Amino acid sequence: MQNGPIISILVVEDSRTQAEFLRHILEQEGYDVTLAADGEAALRRLAAGRPDIVLTDIVMPGMDGYDLCRRIKEEFPEIPVILVTNLFDPADVMRGLAAGADSFIVKPVEPDLVRSQIEAVLRTAEQPEPESAPLEVPFAGSTYTVAAGRLRILNTLLSTYAVAVAKNAELQEAQEQLHSLNQQLTDIVEELSVSNESLAAENLERRRVEKALADANRKLQLMASITRHDLLNQLSALWGYLDLALSLRGTDPANAWQHVESAAGMVNRINNTVAFTAEYQKVGAASPVWQEIRAVADRSVRYVSPGAVAIENTLPAGVEIYADPLIEKVFSNLIENALRYGKTLTTITFSLREEGDGTRTILCEDDGVGIAPAEKEKIFSYAYGMNTGLGLFLAREILSITGITIQETGIPGRGARFEIRCPAEVIRASGTQAG
Repeated sequence: MQNGPIISILVVEDSRTQAEFLRHILEQEGYDVTLAADGEAALRRLAAGRPDIVLTDIVMPGMDGYDLCRRIKEEFPEIPVILVTNLFDPADVMRGLAAGADSFIVKPVEPDLVRSQIEAVLRTAEQPEPESAPLEVPFAGSTYTVAAGRLRILNTLLSTYAVAVAKNAELQEAQEQLHSLNQQLTDIVEELSVSNESLAAENLERRRVEKALADANRKLQLMASITRHDLLNQLSALWGYLDLALSLRGTDPANAWQHVESAAGMVNRINNTVAFTAEYQKVGAASPVWQEIRAVADRSVRYVSPGAVAIENTLPAGVEIYADPLIEKVFSNLIENALRYGKTLTTITFSLREEGDGTRTILCEDDGVGIAPAEKEKIFSYAYGMNTGLGLFLAREILSITGITIQETGIPGRGARFEIRCPAEVIRASGTQAG
């Protein structure tokens, strides 16, 4: 609950249910709340009496939230505006800044987040900033004109970070639920063991269920390790971009904006990582499936930021591999490993080699500095990965589920080469029946 003078808030929301929900949350926090059903109604209320702050939905009929924000900033520049939206990607941030928004709140609305964003925006409004020339910012095929001060930009980026943290908390809660379901499955196995009348049938069933349970446990642990590892790295990078943007805001604003763009891109990567976990969670501890290797390699690029490094996918179309659904992370981890340690790296290439014994080998080669002989096996170990990243350890674990192996065979000084050896029974042409 707030202390001091009562703060008045205008909520602009075309959904009556959503509007009343927001009113309830805000009044619980001690705010004086007025509702408007659309942008025109909001402007009429502003003309009659100015609130301390405006919260507006983005997707509305007629005048959307961006246009309303722009009108408010033209007519009442001193009134802070927070955009409330179901949508969230880096382009939303850029459009909001271009419209003059002071911050974002993402639905479903959390009371603590609403309170913290309102307090942050009001504090910023009390701190005048020097005027600065508008910046033309190209991003994702569009150019945005942004005249926001550094504090408003910081508030917006911190609100995106708050969303990432909230999504990470949701992920942890989902993992706890999975572990609870796993415990229930263990209890069921024990009950079956007691109730089976035939000892032979009981042993057979127990072995089958225990194997399925062990596989499910292994995959759940892999998913938890991968998402924690990726999210921590991505959140760390996001903070790094924000720090760089802040340090350069006065001396080199153009470069600072490049770091803002990088931060927005990192938010998109965090969303992709969370989305990947949600997709995997839907199928639970899924059995291995046939997947086209060229498409897998293409999809894996969305988890990395290769920059100027070229990624050449020469894997043939129509060849499928029988592997755990996490196989995409194997390819993305190989790319990330090359980007992190290649130093002189310019190109990463995926290709397929036929072997004489009926097996096939997927190759991931780069033109970086390569890997020293003493490190070639260590890089796949868990202890080594704790210091340098667990990507290669997890890659070997994921592949081993269906008997696929991986090793590094490159020549130091001439680049790294990872060979993924696929037994004949786990790789095939599309449409061919599995053996």
